[in-house]
Amino acid sequence: MLIASSKPKIGVALGAGAARGWSHIGVLKELIDNGIIPDVIAGASIGAVVGGCYAAGKLNELETFARSLTRRRVFGLMDLSFSGKSLIAGSRLRALLRSSLGELRLEDTPIPFAAVATEVGAGHEIWLTSGDMVDALCASYALPGVFEPVKFGGRWLFDGALVNPVPVTICRALGADLVIAVNLVSDTMFRGTVIRDPGQRGERRAEDQASAPTEETRPPASPLRFFHRKPQRMLAPGFAKTMVDAFNIAQDRIARSRLAGDPPDVLVNARLGSIGLFDFNRAEELIAYGREAVRHVLPELNALCANRTSA
Repeated sequence: MLIASSKPKIGVALGAGAARGWSHIGVLKELIDNGIIPDVIAGASIGAVVGGCYAAGKLNELETFARSLTRRRVFGLMDLSFSGKSLIAGSRLRALLRSSLGELRLEDTPIPFAAVATEVGAGHEIWLTSGDMVDALCASYALPGVFEPVKFGGRWLFDGALVNPVPVTICRALGADLVIAVNLVSDTMFRGTVIRDPGQRGERRAEDQASAPTEETRPPASPLRFFHRKPQRMLAPGFAKTMVDAFNIAQDRIARSRLAGDPPDVLVNARLGSIGLFDFNRAEELIAYGREAVRHVLPELNALCANRTSA
């Protein structure tokens, strides 16, 4: 005769994704509204910020802050750095976190929580489970080149998304029996493929061939043509776009590899392709997207919880 066990310990792994991370608020709210209460939480980058606030009992305050952001206010939080280490110093964001979380330490949260970061130089994956909460969150979201690295426990750290963008492994290490992972980048823009010999004659895309001017359609030469703005498709990408795209392509590839090696029990993929990485002012939409993403997996999640409870 089987004796019913207690309900499984649920872990939630919140992935990286810059502004798209506000959808994590909707994910957590929808889980809670359906009686699925996280017992363990881990996060990378913005996922660490949302996860840390949840673990500290500050999720409602974070939601209020996120919904209050406008483009002007977001810009006002971006204090330029003159240290030569990054574009943004991050002191204003750190001050906001400090005003909400105070001197809270990671080991003192009501539920187990961990943030993941990357060690500068060595590339080690660092699991932050003790020490100052604010310092840990700042280290986990310190996007290289954008935010200054953070010294934590004698190590210089930056964004955890470089090594573990969706930290399923940490949830399991913290004792979770059932892990829900939230991936914010897999369905957006990085559907990589292989393009062979793009420079060969005859290999141009059909749309490029169709748009190429012929002798009949080419306008007459004019000295003013040198002052005309080039079409967008002919312009080289700027510094910020190049850096962010490179980081997110790498993050996507790493996430796919890590999730294949240690798959979660339930994977939540929010459909966020229309949201830019720095659209922090679109919290209302993002929170709604997060709720909707959870609704898609609720039948699967409820079935798993029931099976684990009765096993």
